[in-house]
Amino acid sequence: MIDLKDLFLTPIYLAVFYGLAFGVRKRFTNNLTKKYFIPALSVKFLGALCLGLIYQFYYGGGDTFNYYTHIKIIFQAFTESPTIGFKLLFANGEYDPLTASYANRMQWYTSSTEYFIARVGAFFSLFCFNTYSVIALMFAMLSFSGMWAMYLTFVRIYPLAYKQLAIACFFLPSVFFWGSGIMKDSLCIGALGWVFYGFYNGLVRPKSTVFSLILGAIGMYVIIAVKIYILLSFLPPALLWIFNEYNQRIKSPVLRIAARPFFLAVGLAAAVFGATNLTAGDDRYDVENIAERTKINNDYLTTYTNNGSAYDIGTIDGSVGSIIKVAPQAIVVSLYRPFLFEARNPVMLLSALEATWFIYLTFILFYKTGVLKSLSLIVSEPILTFCFLFSIILAIAVGTNSGNFGTLVRYKIPLMPFYLSALYIMQFKAKAANKNRTLGKSAYVKRAKKLGRLAVTE
Repeated sequence: MIDLKDLFLTPIYLAVFYGLAFGVRKRFTNNLTKKYFIPALSVKFLGALCLGLIYQFYYGGGDTFNYYTHIKIIFQAFTESPTIGFKLLFANGEYDPLTASYANRMQWYTSSTEYFIARVGAFFSLFCFNTYSVIALMFAMLSFSGMWAMYLTFVRIYPLAYKQLAIACFFLPSVFFWGSGIMKDSLCIGALGWVFYGFYNGLVRPKSTVFSLILGAIGMYVIIAVKIYILLSFLPPALLWIFNEYNQRIKSPVLRIAARPFFLAVGLAAAVFGATNLTAGDDRYDVENIAERTKINNDYLTTYTNNGSAYDIGTIDGSVGSIIKVAPQAIVVSLYRPFLFEARNPVMLLSALEATWFIYLTFILFYKTGVLKSLSLIVSEPILTFCFLFSIILAIAVGTNSGNFGTLVRYKIPLMPFYLSALYIMQFKAKAANKNRTLGKSAYVKRAKKLGRLAVTE
């Protein structure tokens, strides 16, 4: 798939993309974040190119090249008849005599989620002579835009941890490798960043409310089209986050305590209503069928795996009760595995190193702070409550569905920036009392306010 055309055009497009990045950097950065903009974009580019090379020369094929096969067919249709090309670009699996000869060659034409990726890639192909590596770079840029929005949101929430938050959002190897190329994961994690940005700037701490909500809605549309279960995992904690934030703004302690059950009830009702209506009629994600679909996915992916990367978290029999029973094991496998001794190839080794880092940070935090104080901090800080709940819910979802580490490493990347960001924020919160004593409370608060002012993007 990668040929001489890629070798010739990729450096040219890279130069153009970097020129654009340097041109807009001032607009989308501030004094705290400016130095991370180009490095963060660079690792996304690196991940996009490496993904293609590894799939071609290590795996000998795979999903990213299957998507590219569909992209080539749509691009061919454009070169032969723009009318047919546009029909295919906006097709949704329907039969059309004009497009039938092309649609019959595309395995995923009637699969809405996979074909969505092909349509996005085909649109990009029109601007780069259908060059695989350049299309991959465009996916990386699109993904980066959402992840930069995610990072700016975290920095606005807690500017003191801006350095560590950059690591959590951009420099986890699994995230920038699997979340950058021509894959579902690239669009999903970028779209999730825009949803997070939209929720915070549109509903939690309003800033450019209409614009933020529009960006969040676009992100939701992409996730619904590709991996709706990510949104189903996001919505309940996000709604709880909103209500917790507004509950904390009530000045009267008595009224605040009295209002909390109401906020919780409204948030839970909204979450249930949203989840039910989003998935109604969807054979894969309808809440009435989700337990059975989980069993089917787990059985298939476990059986399909033949390279020693399968894992066992217990029996899933298609009932909700069985999912609840294996939920603790699913959380552990998603957040903290594969262990180092379970790594069977270089890709799994990277994931194992990240999981080990998560284990270390989690253990150190709870050990130094204390379990009860840590849990109290999580409950009292709405952003921490949101991050950990979202990570746990998605961990259960992907841990019970994947069945093997090969797919798990891709499925879990949306939760990784949120979990690690929460750990880093907790570290700073736990150290705040000590710094108050050493610097003096007024000095510490002054530094926090100064960083808060710097964290505003002009």
